[in-house]
Amino acid sequence: MKRNTLITKDIVPTLRRERIITGLGFFNIWVGMAVIIATFQIGANGIESMTLWQLAGAIFVANVLIAIVASLTGDIGIEHGLSFAAYLRAPFGTVGVHIPALIRGIVACIWFGIQTYLGATAINYIVADLTGFESWFVWYVVFAAVQIVNTAIGIKAIDRFAVIAAPSIILISIWIFVKITSIATEEGLNIFTYEGSSAETTWLLIMAANMGFWSLLAVDIPNITRYVKTPVNERNWFRCNKNNYIPHLLALPTVQTFIGIIGAVSFLATGNWNPIEVVQQIATGWVMVMILLLVILAQWSTNTASNLIPASLTFVNAGASINLSYTWGVILAGVVGTLFQPWIILEQLFRFLGYSGAIMSAVAGVIICDYYILRKRRLHVKDLYRQDGQFTFNGGVNLAGMIAWLISSVLAIVFIDYMYFVGFPLSAIIYYVLMKQWYLKKFPQKEIESNYADEYLGTSVNREWKISV
Repeated sequence: MKRNTLITKDIVPTLRRERIITGLGFFNIWVGMAVIIATFQIGANGIESMTLWQLAGAIFVANVLIAIVASLTGDIGIEHGLSFAAYLRAPFGTVGVHIPALIRGIVACIWFGIQTYLGATAINYIVADLTGFESWFVWYVVFAAVQIVNTAIGIKAIDRFAVIAAPSIILISIWIFVKITSIATEEGLNIFTYEGSSAETTWLLIMAANMGFWSLLAVDIPNITRYVKTPVNERNWFRCNKNNYIPHLLALPTVQTFIGIIGAVSFLATGNWNPIEVVQQIATGWVMVMILLLVILAQWSTNTASNLIPASLTFVNAGASINLSYTWGVILAGVVGTLFQPWIILEQLFRFLGYSGAIMSAVAGVIICDYYILRKRRLHVKDLYRQDGQFTFNGGVNLAGMIAWLISSVLAIVFIDYMYFVGFPLSAIIYYVLMKQWYLKKFPQKEIESNYADEYLGTSVNREWKISV
C-alpha cells in the first residue's frame, strides 16, 4: 500500500494527554516572545513625532488588535489540536498549503537568525570586555546550537524554560527602564512631558507597523495553543478558550508597550534606540552579567516558541513525503536562518517587516473567514490527512484561497504603510465571495453541507481527533 504523504507523527492533531501548558504557562511563554530587542527600535521611530503617552497608546492598541486575531486563530489549536500548516490545507489545499506555509516558515527562520545575531553581538561585547576574547560569529554558532537543542527536546522544555525566563525578563526590563530614565533626567529631559514635533511618522503609522510586526505569529499561534490545556465539553467559546485569549490580551499588549517605551526613552536620552548597548557602555561587573542574562533569555525565549517551532512544523508538513522529523525540522530552520545572513537583513529591518507583515495579514484574513464565517469552527479534520479527501480541490490547490491571498498581498504591499488594514479585510472579503459564489459549488465541504453538525467539532464536544500514523 502506498504511504500517505500527508501524515507524520509531528503534524497530526494533539491528544488531551499532550496538552501540558497551563494558562499561566502560556502567559510566561508570551512574555518571553514579546520581549524582542528589535521592538526598542519601533518605540524610537515614533517618539520624535508624538508624546510618550501617544506612542504607548499606538503600540498598546495595535497589540490588543493583534492579540484578538491571535486568540481567534488560536482556537484552531484549542478546538482541534491542529498546527498552522496542517489547518492551512483547508483554505489553500493539500498542495497549495506549501506556498504560504513555507513563506511563513522561511520568515521565521530569518527572524531566528536576527534574534540570534542580536544576542550573539551582545554576548560578544560583554565577554570581550571581561576576558578580551572577541568573535561574534563563535557566539552566534554557540547560541544558535543551544536554542536548537532546547526546541528539539519539545514543548515541555520550552514550557519549563518560560517559568524561569518570564519573571527574569520582566524584572531586568524594569531595572533597565529605571536606569535609562535616570540618564534622561541627568540630561534635563522630562520624558513624561516631552512632545515630539517631527513629521516623520503618525500615530496610525506606528500602530500599523506594530500590527505588521506580529502578523506572522498571529496566524501560526495554533502551533503553541495545540498544547494548551482546555476544558472539555465546554461549548462557550470564552470559557473554552480562557487559557488562550487571557494570556494573549494580558501579555502581548502590556509587555510590548513597555518595551517600546524603553526604546523611546533610550533614544531621547542618548540618541541610541538600543538601551542594552547604552547600559553596556556604562556598566561593570554584575551589571554586565544582568544585561547578558536579559539578552540571552529574551532572544532565547522568543526564538524557541515564535520562530523555531513554526518554521520546523512548516518544514515537517512540506517534508511529510520523506517523513521529515520535528528534530530535523528544527535543525533545518536554524541552518536556513543562518544562510539568509540575518546581520545584513537587520539593516533593512522595517522593509523586511513590511513585506512579511503584508503577506501574512492576507493569510490571517483567509483563515478567519474560512474557520469562523464559512465553517463556523467545524472542520472535517480527518480529510486534512487524506490524499483523496475534500481538501484536494483542483489538484491539491484551493484556487479561491490562493487568489484571495495573492491579490490581497499585492495590494497590502502597494499600501505598505497600512498593510494590515488592507490585507486582512480584503482577503477575507475576496475569499468569502469566491467560496460562496464559485468554489463551494464545485467542491462541497461536508461540515458546511451538514448544517454545521457537532460531529465536526473537537474539544468542545469532548472529541479527540486520532489520526493513525
